[in-house]
Amino acid sequence: MGFLADSNITKRALAAALKALMETKPFSKITVRDICEVCDINRKSFYYHFKDKYDLVNWIYYTECVTVLKEKDYHVGWDLLEDLCAYFYENRNFYRKTLSVDGQNSFSEYFRDIIVTIISSEMEGIFGRDNALPFYVDFYADAFLCAIKRWLLDKDCMPAEEFSSLLKNCLLRTSDSILQKLSPESTKE
Repeated sequence: MGFLADSNITKRALAAALKALMETKPFSKITVRDICEVCDINRKSFYYHFKDKYDLVNWIYYTECVTVLKEKDYHVGWDLLEDLCAYFYENRNFYRKTLSVDGQNSFSEYFRDIIVTIISSEMEGIFGRDNALPFYVDFYADAFLCAIKRWLLDKDCMPAEEFSSLLKNCLLRTSDSILQKLSPESTKE
């Protein structure tokens, strides 16, 4: 148990160093060497725990958000959405900088993969084993990622409760409208 505790102490120190550096520097300008200097840890130790700074960002998100959300027993998906938005809002300065970086190994790609995992079973429940299921999952994952990024990157970022309420309202009202248009009564005209 001692090794795991030491490993987590090192990882948390590296995470704190990255967050501190991001208060004054853009993510793209921060190097592994910078992170190690803040912690007084050698680069070899960093690479023992993480493959690069993107992996460190993903670890921060996973430990601070995903593991916490997994502990909760969500009966309603909207509650998960509200908690996720609250986490991003509370940590918006950090995620503004990480979400503005795109490409391979970026947090955006990692977060999108998590969204895909979360919505895949929901989409399968809606569409069944339709051959187009990957398209539907990609569509909603991209839409959600884009909405989150646009929200957090807005200089006048609205509070999490307002944003999650707007998302919920948009999805429910759109769904209701589609259902009304597809109902047997509306197709008789």
